[in-house]
Amino acid sequence: MNEVPPLVQELLFPSVVGVAVMSVGIGGGAIRIEARCTASGASCPDCGTWSDRVHAFYLRFPADLPSAGQRVVLSLRVRRFLCPEQLCPRRTFVEQVPELTRRHGRVTERLRAAMGVIGLALAGRAGARLASYMGITASRSTLLRRVMDLPDPAAAEPQAVGVDDFALRRGHIYGTVIIDAKTHQVLDLLPERDAATLAPWLAAHPGIKVICRDRAGAYADAATAAAPQALQVADRFHLWQNLVGAVEKTVAAHRSCLHDRPPTSPEPEPEWETPAETAATQNDRQDDPIGKFADRARTHHALVHDLLDQGMSLRGVAHHLGWGRHTVQRYARAARWQDMVKGRKRQLPSKLDPFKPYLAQRWTETEGTVTMHDLYREIADRGFRGHYSTVRDWIRRDLPRQEGVTPAPPPPSVRQVTGWLTRHPATLTEEEKLHRKAVLDHCPELASAAELTSSFAEMLTTLSGNQLPDWITKATNASLPGISSFAVGLYSDFDAVTAGLTTDWNSGPVEGAVNRIKMLKRQMFGRAGFPLLRKRVLLYTRHQAQCCSTGL
Repeated sequence: MNEVPPLVQELLFPSVVGVAVMSVGIGGGAIRIEARCTASGASCPDCGTWSDRVHAFYLRFPADLPSAGQRVVLSLRVRRFLCPEQLCPRRTFVEQVPELTRRHGRVTERLRAAMGVIGLALAGRAGARLASYMGITASRSTLLRRVMDLPDPAAAEPQAVGVDDFALRRGHIYGTVIIDAKTHQVLDLLPERDAATLAPWLAAHPGIKVICRDRAGAYADAATAAAPQALQVADRFHLWQNLVGAVEKTVAAHRSCLHDRPPTSPEPEPEWETPAETAATQNDRQDDPIGKFADRARTHHALVHDLLDQGMSLRGVAHHLGWGRHTVQRYARAARWQDMVKGRKRQLPSKLDPFKPYLAQRWTETEGTVTMHDLYREIADRGFRGHYSTVRDWIRRDLPRQEGVTPAPPPPSVRQVTGWLTRHPATLTEEEKLHRKAVLDHCPELASAAELTSSFAEMLTTLSGNQLPDWITKATNASLPGISSFAVGLYSDFDAVTAGLTTDWNSGPVEGAVNRIKMLKRQMFGRAGFPLLRKRVLLYTRHQAQCCSTGL
């Protein structure tokens, strides 16, 4: 049988040496290729002795990549050789074609590589769906086995590494990710996040000079014990995160200053109405429905009629608001918003009903000057078991207020004040700046906390870590709960913190690697074990880099 032209040979088996295509045919929905091995001999896989003594022939049918959407049936004629070495336990062996077959393999090497790439990118189920669309018959388990068969990437000896933890099962099981701080490539994943797991890995890489880490004690102990020659760098983000938590504790300890602060802006003057207007308004509002539905009906009725007044049609309003046309039509036909809630049930009885006469009496006696908290405590002593918000909402809605008196605004929360002290001043609104100034003017302790926070932020952004000892001294002498404790705690990790505030090294690339791990882990729906997750993480970024370099 004559061989096919060399061009066809190159198209079918590029870069494959030792195989000759004898014929190509199409039929039965498949492309049939007959080929034979052309090497003069082969080496015994056990003893390595070369042999050209043919014992027998037989056909192998390894699955190959589909072509033009059609299945490819490969019929490969291989030879079985006799081993000439008398002491070798293997008497005969089958020849293999490099880059095409392997022993006991039922697929070609290029199909195996394609399945590995699909499994690496999409994991099991999604990869199986894509493979089926491409004409490759492979189950999700097969794709995952192909991923596990891929060798670990060869990494150069790192000089700077970043270390951080990641969740295998959030709140229960955590591991450790190690990356090259220069190339940002993931070097390894460890199944635990303790010093006993990290220390052997660091000891096996004596060329490490820089270790970027968070402030976890386990990583610090491992780096000190296994890599004493390396410079430990505490990450600036984690330092700032720890300081924000300390500031929040300081603000919480001075919560009383937030309640007693003076008003930040002049109170608005009351709007005067004539007695006739006041009586008419009270008569109109006396029978108005109340509740969440009434508030929503009032807002929607005004919105629909405003759009209709602008000349929009009913269909146009419905399309603009994303509502049904009949819903818009009901609002358009209602002359008043109260008509939309006629016939609806009144509010259900409330736990507050037995105490409403007492609240109204106390409110009248004090002319509206008693606080809602005091009223809530009074009725709680008399047996009220409801929430404070129930009392507050009813007083604001139903009890009259003293003419010309507006209620004081609620004090800012601890979280709000913490944000005012730790956010960049350029990101604060004018109102927030006024509130911040009022709080700091009223509470010297919080003013001291704001000054310490600003000076630490300046150190962090300008990398002026040489000022850290003076800052620790000031923070300690300030005796502020939270911030002073944070400052004292910096002594236990002083060298790493100083390095974090003076060098350009940081753990930002490690956080990016953790985010990629989350993506890969969720892609496998949490069903993958640690070995498979480790294999995908190690190969994923390198596979992406190869695709980018080749333009794929």
